[in-house]
Amino acid sequence: MALIGALALLLIVASVTDLRSRIISNRLNLTVAALAPLWWLACGLPLWPGMAVQLLVALIVFIVFAALFALGCMGGGDVKLLGALALWFPWQATLSMLMLMAVLGGIVTIVTVVHHRMTRRLGQPQIPYGIAISFAALWLLGERYINQFA
Repeated sequence: MALIGALALLLIVASVTDLRSRIISNRLNLTVAALAPLWWLACGLPLWPGMAVQLLVALIVFIVFAALFALGCMGGGDVKLLGALALWFPWQATLSMLMLMAVLGGIVTIVTVVHHRMTRRLGQPQIPYGIAISFAALWLLGERYINQFA
């Protein structure tokens, strides 16, 4: 439970810093990624195929979203956070997280664009997509690991 709490706290920090400065630090992303192997050990995930699958899924998620970064659709911190989070969840749950992230990302985008126009700011709005990523992962944490006792 301590690892889940640590991940939840890191996700909240990611949301707040992304909202305030549109930056998710490399240190935070590295911490999320570095805690994942401890989570694997705590869950009793076998080296093969369990941990290998986690690494493969994270690599695929990172590559797909790095391509979106290259197209200017996402920030680098968002891509790294997604890759780090993919280390935590089984591939099926990672797909659920990505779907929920997309829906929440649409809401965050609409709110950001409306706020940008209402305050009459110049230029394109920067979308704090880390909020959608963090909330989707927090939702998944709650559903998979905390609500199991309900």
